[in-house]
Amino acid sequence: MVTLTKIYTRGGDAGETSLGDGERVSKNDLRVAAYGTVDETNATIGLARLYADGAADAMLGRIQNDLFDLGADLCTPEAGRKGEGALRIVDTQVDRLEREIDAMNVDLQPLRSFILPGGTPAAAHLHHARTVARRAERLVCGLAEVEQVNPAAIRYINRLSDHLFVLARVLNDNGAADVLWVPGGNR
Repeated sequence: MVTLTKIYTRGGDAGETSLGDGERVSKNDLRVAAYGTVDETNATIGLARLYADGAADAMLGRIQNDLFDLGADLCTPEAGRKGEGALRIVDTQVDRLEREIDAMNVDLQPLRSFILPGGTPAAAHLHHARTVARRAERLVCGLAEVEQVNPAAIRYINRLSDHLFVLARVLNDNGAADVLWVPGGNR
């Protein structure tokens, strides 16, 4: 566990931060942007949880914990001095997301159009979280083009946006309250 006794350190006052292995990098580093956007995804899920309960809230709670795992994974370079033995996303976490997606999808109405973000407050927040997760995924994939990244981390963030989309539909009365796109509807 992490013990924090002091929140500010002044270590970032010159525009640098420490990675999980102690390496100092610019706060604008692609790796920092990737795990920072994972953190942003987590925060948006926290807002959605204000409107969720039961199984939905439990799933989102597990995902929030996973996102801290993902942040830890991304902030510790695999090729760095502490890469071996670092906390990493594992395939069982991806598999859990897939099982949950499949279980939720059983009772959903089929999609007949693209869905506009909205509906219930929980669904609207999950659609927001989904778009932030997609941005995080783009950054993680960009990082993977220049540095080694755990393949399970990429699969996890990819599957997460699917999970958030399906859960938003569930929380929109199993799709009955989805807000559908009407192509050219305002011409």
